[in-house]
This record gives sequence, C-alpha cells and structure tokens, in this order.
Amino acid sequence: MDTNDKPKEQKADESEAIANFNEKFKTLRQEIHKIVIGQEQVIEKLLIALFSQGHALLIGVPGLAKTLLVKTLAGVLGWDFKRIQFTPDMMPSDITGTEILQTDPNTGTRYMKFVHGPVFSNLILADEINRAPPKTQAALLESMQEYTVTAAGKTYEVQRPFMVVATQNPIEQEGTYPLPEAQLDRFMFNIEVDYPLHDDEISIVDETTTHDANAINTILTKEDVITCQQLVRRIPVSKHVLTYAVDLATASRPSPTSDPYINEYVEWGAGVRASQYLILGAKSLALLRNLPAPSCKEVRDVAIPVLGHRIIRNYKAAGKSITTNMIIQALLKSVKESDYTHKEGKKDLQLQKMTDLAGISPDKSSATGKISLALNRIRHSSKID
Repeated sequence: MDTNDKPKEQKADESEAIANFNEKFKTLRQEIHKIVIGQEQVIEKLLIALFSQGHALLIGVPGLAKTLLVKTLAGVLGWDFKRIQFTPDMMPSDITGTEILQTDPNTGTRYMKFVHGPVFSNLILADEINRAPPKTQAALLESMQEYTVTAAGKTYEVQRPFMVVATQNPIEQEGTYPLPEAQLDRFMFNIEVDYPLHDDEISIVDETTTHDANAINTILTKEDVITCQQLVRRIPVSKHVLTYAVDLATASRPSPTSDPYINEYVEWGAGVRASQYLILGAKSLALLRNLPAPSCKEVRDVAIPVLGHRIIRNYKAAGKSITTNMIIQALLKSVKESDYTHKEGKKDLQLQKMTDLAGISPDKSSATGKISLALNRIRHSSKID
C-alpha cells in the first residue's frame, strides 16, 4: 500500500468517527426526551460535560427536573448510579466509605475491612451539595480530579467513566454552606436551569398526569462513552482558537493592564482550568455540530457555563446589580480574535515591535488589544530623544 494513502485513510476514519459521535448524541438526546420535556440547552450542556470528562453543577429552583434529568441520563447510559442527599449532619465517610471491624468465622481473627461508599459509582448525583458542611463537600474533591479516593491511609481508584453532577437551590440560602472556589473550580460547567417554556410546561403537565413515565433504553455502553471521550481529546485545535480561549480567560483577571471594566467590578478572574475547559467544551460542541474542529464561535458558546462560576465579582458590582453573566458578555465583546491573515500578520508584527519598544511584555499586554499605553510611551521616548 502506498504510504500516501495512510493519511487519507486516517482522515476518513476520523470523519466516520465524528459522524458516529454526532449520531450517538442525537439518539441519546431523543431517549432523554422520552422522560424530560424541553430544557434543550441544559441537556446539551450536560452531554458536552459528559463527553469532555467533566463535571457539572446544576442550579435551579425546585421542581425543574434536575434530579430526574440526571437519573434519566444514568438510565440511558446504563451506568452505576448513586444519589447522595447532602444534609448538615453528613460526614465525609458517608460518601467515601469507612472501615469496619470484621471477625473471621473460621479463625476468630479480627480485621478491618473497607466498605466502599457511594462515590465508587459511575454517575454521582450530589443533591443540594451546599447543604453539607465544607469537610463533607471536600470528600468529592479527590475523586473529581484524580479519580481516586484515599481512606485510612490507602488509595482506591474509582471506576471509569466517572462523573459528578451536583445541584443547588438558589432561593433558600439559610443553613447552607457556599461551595469554596476550589470546589467550584472542579466543575466544568455551571448550568442554570430555568423555568420551561409555556408549551413545554403544558406537555409536562399533560404527560405526568395522564399516564406513567415512558420506558427508556440503554443507548451507549461504558466503552462507547470512553471512546467518545477519547475522540474529543484527539480533535485538532488551531493555535488561533487556542489563543482566543486563553485570551478570554486571561482578560477576566484584574491586573494593571486589564480592561478598566474588569478592574472595577471583578475581584478574582478565571484560572487555568477555565482555558482548558473552554477548549474541551468547544471540541465537544464542534463534534455535536458535526464539525471537524472547533472555531472561536464554539469557544464563545461555552464561555458562560465555563466562566460563570469562576469569575468572582466584587462588592461594587453586587451593589450595582452587575451579574457575572453581564461581565462575561462584556468580555466576549471586548476580547477580539487575532487576525491570522498575511496582511494582518504584518500589523501584528508591527504591534509586537511597538510593545517591545515601550517595554511591555506580550503576556502583560491587554487582552482587548488596546495599545494606547504603548503608543504614549513611544511618543514620550521620542520627545526625550
């Protein structure tokens, strides 16, 4: 076989894999809709998090089918599913498991045996996670990041695939413990679940008050999901899109060179995980749209669920009723894509020379592309000369 034919075969295999991925997503969504009516955006974001090997935080008032959605997803995937109802009296061992004293019936010897907790499942529903104290919330940290659980000095691996979906009620905050930033950062998406549309609510009431729930079928095996997750990692991303995602996350961080809007209303910006999840989310979204690679549009489309819980606004923003979503929208307007055409490439080179003359390093330049400071310094130095 001619070696020149190998790239063509690989390209054809990838195209077929993308088409299969898209078909599986459609089938998965249709099966979920047998139980959950409407909430298209919520379901799409949850599936993006699934295929990106991420975790999701669902925020919405009671009665919007958050728990039902996660249970339906587990049923459609055929995963081992555990629902943990977080309460103030919960202990970390209630999640990770604990050692109990056992006696060998033959020898009478006593020994300690570790009994696995509900975290050793494929899909975990952490219902009302903010009702448990921080030490109990932290029991999920290791498993969400390292896919391991350490108990009694021993480390145990959780089974793959593994996903945590947590829920929160935004109305009642009395007796709750807000999730620390480190815990929030573990979640790929912050998904806001809103009230259903009027027509969807009519269908919901009609379906749930006239007959029993529909039966659902298992669509994907665990191996299928792992294959899809690996495909997402293999999808190529241009440096142009990578740069845009990093610029978007960087622009959210207050600094002397940041946009005045950010410095005025933001306490802490998004970390490195935001850049990573922007790219992973864009990759999954591109596959769902049957595209071979993501563009900056896909990055923008996942920006709000990725950045919504990672940008911490200050008291001034809260006093002026400026929400995090408003700050993200401002970022999306101010952060521009770098023009990679040859003509604009010369302009970028000139811009680089100007910033070098002004003594500003490229990594400290404003994400919005403003160069007024550099120009002023250049003019000032020319006058001195």
